[in-house]
This record gives sequence, C-alpha cells and structure tokens, in this order.
Amino acid sequence: MPGIVQVENLTKTFDGGFTALKNVSLDIEEGEILALLGPNGAGKTTLISTICGITRPTSGTVRVGGHDIVQDWRAARQMIGLVPQEIVLEPFESVQNTVRFSRGLFGMGRDDARVEAVLRDLSLWDKRASGNKELSGGMRRRVLIAKALAHEPRVLFLDEPTAGVDVELRRDMWKLVERLRADGVTIILTTHYIEEAEAIADRIGVIRDGEILLVEEKARLMSRLGRKQLKIELQTPVETLPDALTEFGLELADGGRSLIYGYDIKAERTGITRLLGSVHEAGLVLADLQTSQSSLEDIFVGLVNEKGDVA
Repeated sequence: MPGIVQVENLTKTFDGGFTALKNVSLDIEEGEILALLGPNGAGKTTLISTICGITRPTSGTVRVGGHDIVQDWRAARQMIGLVPQEIVLEPFESVQNTVRFSRGLFGMGRDDARVEAVLRDLSLWDKRASGNKELSGGMRRRVLIAKALAHEPRVLFLDEPTAGVDVELRRDMWKLVERLRADGVTIILTTHYIEEAEAIADRIGVIRDGEILLVEEKARLMSRLGRKQLKIELQTPVETLPDALTEFGLELADGGRSLIYGYDIKAERTGITRLLGSVHEAGLVLADLQTSQSSLEDIFVGLVNEKGDVA
C-alpha cells in the first residue's frame, strides 16, 4: 500500500545554482510519526516546504494522499497542516479569528466547536479574544499550531515546533501529538531536541547535504547502529594505560579514575571477559562497573559526521 506522502527523485536547485535537495525519495506511512533529523542547512525545511507546495520542485514528483502537489495542488495542500519555524501572525487580529480564518483558507465551513476544541487543546481558550500582539512567544507558537490544525489535516508537519519554548508547551505539544496519532494523523517532525524524537517517533530519517542517508524504524536503527559502553572505575587513578590494555581501545576518563570501553552489542563476543582479566593482570583494582547504551543522539552525530555509506 503506497504511503500517504510519496516523494520520488525530488531535486530542488535555487536560482543561484545551489542544490538543496538531491534526488530525494521517501515514503511516509499513514498514521506514523517520522522524525526527520539533520544538521543546519541539511535540507529539512526545503523538503518540508516543497511537500507543502511553498517551494516548487526542480524535478521529481511528490504526492500527498495520491494528489500531485503540482498538478493537483489544491487537494494535496488541503490534506496538510504546517507549523513553521518562524512565528508570523497578524498582530492586531484576535486568536479566535486567526484560527477561524485559517480554516476558511482551505475552503472549510465555519465550525466554532472545532475551533474551540483546538484552542482548548492548546490552552488558548482563555486567550481567544486577545490580540496576537499581546501574547508571549510561547503563546504565539500555540496559535501557529492551532492554525495548522483548524482545517483537520491528515498530514501534519512540525518544523522545530518546540524551539525556544517553555517546558509546559513542550509537554502539551507531545500530548497533542499522541492524540493526533491516535486519530490517524501522520506527523513529520524536525527537531534539534533529539531526545524528543527518540521518545515519540516510529521511524527516523536522517538527511545530510540534501540527501537522505536513511529512513528506518527507530528500534531497528538503534539496535543496528547502537553501541554499549562499559565504564570501569578504579580504586586508584592511573596516568597512562598499561601496555597490556592498549589493544582494547580504552579511553581514560575522570582524571584517570575510569576506563571506558566501547563494544558492539550484536557481536558474538564482546571482549569484556578478556578485558577484565587483563585489567586484573595489569594490577589495577576495580571499584565499580557501569554499562550504558548509545542514544539516538550518539547515532545521529555519528551518521552526519560519517563520510562513507551508512546503509
């Protein structure tokens, strides 16, 4: 079954000759949360803008719900809600009218109950008569989200939605995302808070230099590329590693009080037993042992810094 968003061989080259997207292909399944990660300038916003019809593609095709974004742009755009990075609102309009107007832009009839429900979900109902210019930055961000949801989209793009906002809005935002997913809404998220992507995403996409490096189920990605780390705390610190331990690729930490050993959790043998034997033979006395597993952030940093193939 085709995805609700289908991107095939998409390229975007701007007038100055800069190519922001390079032959990008991507299928997004209905009802999933996809976190799109990449460093600044990787092409995340250009990809979102192109899918949403804000930027015209140089070549390739994009379909949303089976509708081509160029040939059938009105039907495609009506399925999409977009929360952009920039906060741009009519300063003298009220919150409630701002959301009502956004619904009307998509040809939807007036529905005060729907507008009220969205405003209540985002803790904006008490501010409904306030002018946008009277709101704090966090509240204006909530209005952007309400605008994106007013016409009941089936695909929601969140482009850095919690950048620079307070903890309360971030918490409310993710509660709302979970409710939307339960209703079958497809959500595409970009964020610099990678722990958020790790917490809520079903799949992870990584983009670098306008190219998709991978799109993979989160659990499988972390299992495939994740590593574990063993921290060996010593009773007495050392200034340098004994020669017998150099083969293990250890790192000295905590002023020589700890040895850090990284290993592949999928390997047939981790080498830990042999390492501990060598530590004992080197005359070092253990105080404690701790293990930790690499986070999505660790994997992401490794991917975007890697020059070769990551598939």
